[in-house]
Amino acid sequence: MENYRKTEILGQGAYGKVFKGQDLRSGQIVALKRALATNEEEGIPSTTLREISVLRTVSECEYVVKLLDVISSKTKSGKSVLYIIFQYLDCDLRTFIISNKKKNNGLHIKLIKHFVFQLLLGLKHCHDQGIVHRDLKPQNILIENAIRIKIADFGLSRNFCVPVGRYTHEVVTLWYRPPEILLGVKCYSTSVDIWAVGCIMAEMILGRPIFCGESEIEQILAIFKILGTPSVKNWPSVYLLKDWHEFPQWKSCEIHKLFKGLDSDGIRLLCSFLHINPSKRANSSDSIESVFFDDIRDFY
Repeated sequence: MENYRKTEILGQGAYGKVFKGQDLRSGQIVALKRALATNEEEGIPSTTLREISVLRTVSECEYVVKLLDVISSKTKSGKSVLYIIFQYLDCDLRTFIISNKKKNNGLHIKLIKHFVFQLLLGLKHCHDQGIVHRDLKPQNILIENAIRIKIADFGLSRNFCVPVGRYTHEVVTLWYRPPEILLGVKCYSTSVDIWAVGCIMAEMILGRPIFCGESEIEQILAIFKILGTPSVKNWPSVYLLKDWHEFPQWKSCEIHKLFKGLDSDGIRLLCSFLHINPSKRANSSDSIESVFFDDIRDFY
């Protein structure tokens, strides 16, 4: 750690602190994520070790935050501590939306196209490597030079290759959590990230989150009120899910009226992200080929 100087605390979570700092060798501004061992028996938290493992796999992608260094150290009291050193970006997508949205509306549609396209490129890279993020939300998407996005915070991500296990349900921040997790599905895959992309795209257009529940039941009802209550016709296996019961019967609203600034290609793409049935949801590879992106594709 003699090569780095911490300058200020950026945040604090369950597993440690994040600092702004500087690489004294190059002068580069960096972010330092510090994880303390919970105790000598348990060692460094598994989420931290998982994040390092995932980042070593995916951070060569230009749409994923860059892992610069990993340092094992000791505190003055002799406790083990691990520092993950990242490139530093001073703005996340949530802050960017709040600062740049138009009155009673969200971001400019051209910028939304660029951000969603880059997000899909980053996700495709992760999914191709067998990694599902599981915690995509605007706060975990960093902005570089007001045009380039970087997917960050892989602490909850994991490999989804066989064998497929029973993953924890407490993974995606509530507003970006897909209906299958809210209804108690036992196994899931990349479609949870695609649902989050739909929620994030909707938020960039509206200037506010689309589904805002204060509890899991409120969240599932908020989804059904807009997308309609699922039925055996559009989601045959929904009645088999652990937390399914008889919900109020809502019909889906007319999405094009909710997103008036979005053309028909954009509506189709958004609906493919926010399909109530995870098996019918789009994937990152197909979504990148959407005609919605035809006018920006040459930039990439």
